[in-house]
Amino acid sequence: MKQVWVKADPWDKDIAIAALESGADALVLPPGHSAEAKKYGVIRTVAEDGDLKPGIDVFMVDIASKEDEQRIARLAPDKPVIVTTRDWTIIPLENLIAQRQNIFLEVATLADARTALAILEKGVDGIVINNRDEAELRKIIAALKEEGEQLCLAEAAITRVLPLTMGDRVCIDTCSSMGLGEGMLIGNSSSGMFLVHAESIENPYVAPRPFRVNAGPVHAYVRVPGGTTRYLSELKAGDPVLIVTSEGKTEQAVVGRVKIEKRPLVFIEAACQDRIFSAILQNAETVRLTAPGGTPVSVVELSRGTKVLVLVEAAGRHFGMKVEETIEEK
Repeated sequence: MKQVWVKADPWDKDIAIAALESGADALVLPPGHSAEAKKYGVIRTVAEDGDLKPGIDVFMVDIASKEDEQRIARLAPDKPVIVTTRDWTIIPLENLIAQRQNIFLEVATLADARTALAILEKGVDGIVINNRDEAELRKIIAALKEEGEQLCLAEAAITRVLPLTMGDRVCIDTCSSMGLGEGMLIGNSSSGMFLVHAESIENPYVAPRPFRVNAGPVHAYVRVPGGTTRYLSELKAGDPVLIVTSEGKTEQAVVGRVKIEKRPLVFIEAACQDRIFSAILQNAETVRLTAPGGTPVSVVELSRGTKVLVLVEAAGRHFGMKVEETIEEK
């Protein structure tokens, strides 16, 4: 997920509060104001007296020449570089994005932020908003936070459903409510993940829990922000996860609780694009996949030919990150 930072330099209490209340990820401050900013809420600060120190943890570079571009490319790739431009042009940013990660761009408008986030179909890794209009700042942050990763879901046909024995199943309770056609991407393989529907549907057995996804066994993958995956067993309170709609729109959510319990399981297999994918879920009528159009389908109603939504990608992950290497998952 892209980072959204706010520049409050020179110091402006109202700008800092607006950034905090709007969900900014960090504040860029002048020296001596980090402690004051933290009085208003928990947030990372970029300052000489802050969490991230300029010149050590974060670099700030004004790009005005090819030499500046080359200098930025040589800086530590694991450290964020905040780039400012005197004459806003895309070409230098294209060159930098192609050469390194952790490029942040200082912008004043939502239009410039959206352009920067789309360069080379990858975009910068973060935006630093420099706008002294409190109301406009809130609008920019809200818009950027709502524009999550767009995924292209595909239609798969169920080929096999097989009841299994008991296993350790994970329920993910989030700090967000999910609606019709929303859930999380879960699978035995990172190359093909099923859209498992949230427990937001009325049924005669238990009350709806729209904050919950009954996600599957401890070994399964779940898609998280930033194009990465996690094992379900790794998740804990406070971690970010990705809510996905049947249209492929995404939103970041926070894990509030993870419940691991022994439950009967069911093996589900589906075919898509001449490939076979599988998932294991709890064998219960309240556990659902998502059909094209967003309709939830209970696992007990699945049969050969039932259509469900999946995310299909190239296989290969190393610590959750996509890698280009030959990996076979069965």
